[in-house]
Order: sequence, then C-alpha cells, then structure tokens
Amino acid sequence: MADTTGSEMKSGSFMLEKSAKIFVAGHRGLVGSAIVRKLQDQGFTNLVLRTHSELDLTSQSDVESFFATEKPVYVILAAAKVGGIHANNTYPADFIGVNLQIQTNVIHSAYKHGVKKLLFLGSSCIYPKFAPQPIPESALLTGPLEPTNEWYAIAKIAGIKMCQAYRLQHQWDAISGMPTNLYGQNDNFHPENSHVLPALMRRFHEAKANNADEVVVWGSGSPLREFLHVDDLADACVFLMDQYSGFEHVNVGSGVEVTIKELAELVKEVVGFKGKLVWDTTKPDGTPRKLMDNSKLASLGWTPKISLKDGLSQTYEWYLENVVQKKQ
Repeated sequence: MADTTGSEMKSGSFMLEKSAKIFVAGHRGLVGSAIVRKLQDQGFTNLVLRTHSELDLTSQSDVESFFATEKPVYVILAAAKVGGIHANNTYPADFIGVNLQIQTNVIHSAYKHGVKKLLFLGSSCIYPKFAPQPIPESALLTGPLEPTNEWYAIAKIAGIKMCQAYRLQHQWDAISGMPTNLYGQNDNFHPENSHVLPALMRRFHEAKANNADEVVVWGSGSPLREFLHVDDLADACVFLMDQYSGFEHVNVGSGVEVTIKELAELVKEVVGFKGKLVWDTTKPDGTPRKLMDNSKLASLGWTPKISLKDGLSQTYEWYLENVVQKKQ
C-alpha cells in the first residue's frame, strides 16, 4: 500500500525536542536499553522509564493511569514477551496474549492522551516462512508463517496493523520498525534459550576457559543469516522517529549476510579459542537463507555503522565484564 496516508505528516522535529518527555517501554531489555543509551548520548533529558514491577503493561487500567498522569510526548514501544521455539511451543497463549495486551494498552492510551508520535518495534518473524529473499516489506501477509513462532508473530503483525488503523482513522503518527536478528550488550547468554550468536560466544568462551580441544556446532554451517548490532538498531529508531511518518512498516537490517560457519569462525577468533571447530552434519540446518531487504531504510538515508567484527568484540567485552565476572 502506498504511503500517501502518512505523507502529509511532518517529520524532522524529534531531534529538536531534547527536553520532550519520551516513554521507552521495555527499557531493561536488549532493545530498550540500547535505545535509552542512544537517546541519552544524543542529549535527550526527559526519559520516562518504568520497570515491570512499577508498571504492568498488560494491565489496561495501570497503563491508562500512567499515560493520564505522565502525558509523554513520544513513545517507543520495545516491550514484549520474547522466547525461543521451545517457549513458543510450551506457552502459546502467553506469547499471543501478553503481547497483544501490551500493544493494545500502550497504543490506545498513547493515542488517547495526545502522544505526538509512537514507534512500535516488531521482529523479522512477521514474514511468511517462504518469503522471497531478501524479504521486502511487501511480503507481509502473503503466505503462512513459520509455525514454531506464529503466536508471537501474529501478535506483532496485529501491532503493525493497529498503528496503521489509528493512522487511517485518527490521522495519528504511529510507525513500525521490524528489526532483523539482533546482538550486543544485555543479550541473553542463557545455556537453554539463547540465540545462535550469544550461544556460540558462550560455548567458545567456556571451551577456552576449560582448555577443551574442540567445540561441536549443529548443522553444516551453510545457512545464511543477517545480524545487526543493537546500537545500530537504536540509531535507526532515533532516525525513524525524526525522519519517517509513513503508513508502511520499515525493515531495519544490516544488509550483510554471513554463513553460520563464517559467524562461528569470527566468534572463535574474537574469543580467542585455539581448538577445533567441528560441524555435526547429522543435526538440522534450519532455513537456508534469511535476509531482510533494507533498501527502503537506506533510501530514507540510514545505514548501519558497526561492522560484525567490531560488534562481536564489543559484545564479548561486555560478556566478560557482566556475565563471566558476576559468576565468579
């Protein structure tokens, strides 16, 4: 669909309003914490932050009373219930229900209480399982989803559609960004439910610490994946708040793809593990290629700045200081 529904809205004032009240929902997560760091670095001085115990975003009355009292000017919605395949399969009602509640409560109260602009953040899992590669924004709702995380994906699609519906009916400036695979400080390194990049980093670190001879990784290493440093995502979020007021959601990716094998070799090098890397080809590979089409965001004038090697080095430093040292 064309962006005509939002083109008359003016962009470009966000960066001039450094003292405007901004509510970052989900500020303790991987994404929200990076957005808070970026806003503070850019000189924004009036951030409103609430932990889950201070504000339950699934409670309509609590969210309503928060917006009525605080009256933020801008909202960035980075709060979500997230988890891997096992969690999605075990708690499908939680993944669809909690995310729908958070989105509905925050988006409606933000509109009702005069928020000037809202940015909703989703995920690349919104796209069909067999979407064309690289995946353009137009692939949304063109085919069935990946069944392993459809509960989460359907909630996120509903969030995009809510933003579009409020724009159409109320001429309200609500936009959506869809990030690719993210990594960086505050990532989840838990042995049972971490994603591929932090899982590799933890395993190489533990192998190095234990003087192990080898690390065995599932699959052939051939699948292609895309990774974006979370500080780059935060930079893109500030850019979108300032420069974009369109109807369609916007992909936020690095535009660079690496094989899992290349990623593993790079992580091995950054960690300094000198042993062997062994591929267990009896184990499944997953989707052969997953890359988002980043051309829309690039045409608006934004490109990522952090290389994968630099990003991995920064992430490993953070892991050593904040995960390894705390265990000791």
